[in-house]
Amino acid sequence: MPFTGNRQFKKDPRIISSASGAYYFDQRGRKIFDGLSGLWTCGLGHNIPEINDAVAQQLKTLDYSPAFQFGHEKSFQLAEQITEFMPEGLNRVFFTNSGSDAVETSLKMARAYWRAKGQPNKTILIGRQKGYHGVNYGGLSVGGIPNNKIPFGDGLTSDHLTHTITDASLFSKGQPKQGAGLADELLELIKQHDAAAIAAVIVEPVAGSAGVIPPPVGYLDRLKQICSDNNILLIFDEVICAFGRLGTKTGAEAFGVTPDIMTIAKQVTNGAIPLGAAVVRQEIYDTFMDTDAPDYMLEFAHGYTYSAHPVACAAGLATLNVIEQQQLIPRVAQTSLHFESSVHQLKHASNVTDIRNYGLAAGITLAPYENEPARRPYEVAMKMWDKGFYVRYGGDTVQLGLPFIVDQQEIDLLMTALDECINASSK
Repeated sequence: MPFTGNRQFKKDPRIISSASGAYYFDQRGRKIFDGLSGLWTCGLGHNIPEINDAVAQQLKTLDYSPAFQFGHEKSFQLAEQITEFMPEGLNRVFFTNSGSDAVETSLKMARAYWRAKGQPNKTILIGRQKGYHGVNYGGLSVGGIPNNKIPFGDGLTSDHLTHTITDASLFSKGQPKQGAGLADELLELIKQHDAAAIAAVIVEPVAGSAGVIPPPVGYLDRLKQICSDNNILLIFDEVICAFGRLGTKTGAEAFGVTPDIMTIAKQVTNGAIPLGAAVVRQEIYDTFMDTDAPDYMLEFAHGYTYSAHPVACAAGLATLNVIEQQQLIPRVAQTSLHFESSVHQLKHASNVTDIRNYGLAAGITLAPYENEPARRPYEVAMKMWDKGFYVRYGGDTVQLGLPFIVDQQEIDLLMTALDECINASSK
């Protein structure tokens, strides 16, 4: 089982049998509040009629279409609709199967772009400590979670900025006010490697899997400026952030910084069918198309059997329509105010050493048991499951990613349960 303590699971299986709205139901029929929107995927809730109907109709019409050398209408329709959610300038979409694939695609794109521009030495990739960019070798290389990397040995040539959690940023509500200067570490990496050798910098606008880490005010602006000044592509991994999680269409919109490439997945289909994409600016697309090779030859030799799968595209179109029609992004922005206030009330619970939040996402860092930094979050999450709440545990954090449809009463019940479970973990 993926990212699972298989031995423990076999002793005490947690089986989910069905879902509806903001709730799961386990094999005993217990109602479980979905405090992570699936895996940051199901902001609309579960069992959405519009998505179900779109998927069923697509299966009856076109269940699969070859992704190589042929297309189908919905892939172009979804690409157009995705660009309506993007900041100005990101207008070309390359479909993948997942967030990991979207990251891998973006890294290959960055290297191939510079090769096409006559700069083949630009191959080094810069990530960030605590960054998570999926599980393929490129994503692992630029990722910054050691336990995800160490078992698998060497990856691509890469380096890493430090993360942005500092003593001054602890218990910040939203963006920390201090820390923008941490972006200047990129200048030191440029001195070390030479800008002529660096292809791209990849960061999550809000780091998710390491425990919800919002950027300090001005940090992303500074990264963008340094990248632009040194001819380096900036990639935003928005697999978690895009399509409403932050109360905006994208993290780029939330923080007013437009990257050269953006990776998306998860919320684009509400988790119903796997789908991801790399979205790029026009000049990158034009660089690949500007070739003297015959027009039947490949401009970008990359893709997946299931790229732009017709059923996934149908789910994506339905999902984005629901987000717009039900005005869920403004709802997230409004609900997140109560969520922020509520989650920071946990500051006084036992062993809480930091709380970070943005939009409908939050990370709660817990003090470790001696030599067992991951044990306390695991124990809290299991106690929460017993109480009827699903939350994520990872490393030293408990993580929350609430459904966009959550109401204030559900937030209050969740926080009361969390307070009880965290305090119980100290015994």
